[in-house]
Amino acid sequence: MITGTTPASTAREELGRFSGTLIGPEDGEYGEARKVFNAMIDRRPALIARCANPDDVAAAVGFARDHELRLAVRGGSHNGAGLGTCDDGVVIDLSLLRDVEVDPEARTVRVGGGCTWGEVDRATNEHGLATPSGIIATTGVGGLTLGGGLGHLTRKCGLAIDNLLEAEVVLASGEQVRASAEENPDLFWAIRGGGGNFGVVTSFTFQCHPLGPIVAFAGVFHPVEDAENVYRKFRDWASTAPDEISALIGCTTLPSSENIPPEIQNTPFIVTGAVYAGDPEEGMKVIQPLREIGNPIADISGPLPFVGVQAAFDEFFQRGTLRSYWKSTYVEELTDPILDIITSKIGDRPHDRVFVVTFFMGGAINRVAVEDTPYSERSANWMVSIDGNWTDEADDDKVISWVRGVWGEVHEHGTGTTYLNFTGVADEAATVGVESAFDKANLQRLEEIKGKYDPDNFFRLNNNIPPPS
Repeated sequence: MITGTTPASTAREELGRFSGTLIGPEDGEYGEARKVFNAMIDRRPALIARCANPDDVAAAVGFARDHELRLAVRGGSHNGAGLGTCDDGVVIDLSLLRDVEVDPEARTVRVGGGCTWGEVDRATNEHGLATPSGIIATTGVGGLTLGGGLGHLTRKCGLAIDNLLEAEVVLASGEQVRASAEENPDLFWAIRGGGGNFGVVTSFTFQCHPLGPIVAFAGVFHPVEDAENVYRKFRDWASTAPDEISALIGCTTLPSSENIPPEIQNTPFIVTGAVYAGDPEEGMKVIQPLREIGNPIADISGPLPFVGVQAAFDEFFQRGTLRSYWKSTYVEELTDPILDIITSKIGDRPHDRVFVVTFFMGGAINRVAVEDTPYSERSANWMVSIDGNWTDEADDDKVISWVRGVWGEVHEHGTGTTYLNFTGVADEAATVGVESAFDKANLQRLEEIKGKYDPDNFFRLNNNIPPPS
């Protein structure tokens, strides 16, 4: 029972050895501490347990369980669906778990569960190494990895989960275990795409790959009026691109900034972007035909530090500044009907910051067998994500409806699979997209493993996979 006047005061009484910080609504730092990436999410947890070590995590899990309080887990606060927080329950905040240890000889990196990818990139790049990560440096390692992990290196090196070697996990019982191919292999399998359903991951160890510190980068901007030409020629260029190339094409509008060309500020544009995971000189040759498409209004391509590429657009996606609702779907190929949908819709975006983006998949991603990880989409060569971003609450219904409509049209042409890391939650249940994210056999296996490690579904504030009934 809650013995203090609030859950936070009770936690202070009961968790005497807690090394981190216990924050409640009565504390001055509570307002900032409860913020998450998506400004549409305005939840008020009863307790934020900012953990300093795995023992703190175990203590917070035990406190929530013993007092029958809902539990959410937050790493980088970047979850678009807002699943890292809750009303009236406990939030485990991992932001103090930020150690990064690189082993240059073994080409591995051990990462605290609260790290962001920018912190990992900076540490590994000092040794000419990198591991597949996201496309925004402020994204948390934990959430991105547990959902799959798409980024600038994935066609060459695979997804983040394909490079995960082991993890330290706090279970619903409070027990701390290691998950790897040798220890608790079923748990290790489950966390590579099964999300936060099985425990709190306090550290990850990844395989690294030689890279940089300089990479060949393409960032070419075109007028929206040339969308049909640019999209089709981008598709044609990608069809012959080597695995070293990871790329995207999208449409959005960005505000004024000293960090982007003046020609694209406050004006809609098409951007084609690419990174070559290999020799920069050779990479610039491969990228050159991309730069020759159409009549660009700006081109920031060139050999650039990989850490700079990763952080290039961070300022436009700061925590708590945008309301967000995203939906994604995979397609085997960018057919003309799909491109017709995309190019006809991008001129009608309901807000400047809406980002319609298509990611080039395939390569190393598709050389992993479906049954090897829960993440099941190992055949599609493209993913289309309709990222609704806006600022005014009055526009919620308009933007969400538009995102759903465009997504639905593209989804009809797709594989039927969705990417849970890019799946928004508005009035839907948190389970939205779960069945379509996994192969049927993989989902059944996830449910069985859930029943073993979390039979009471204690970890349920996520893209939830309930145990067998």
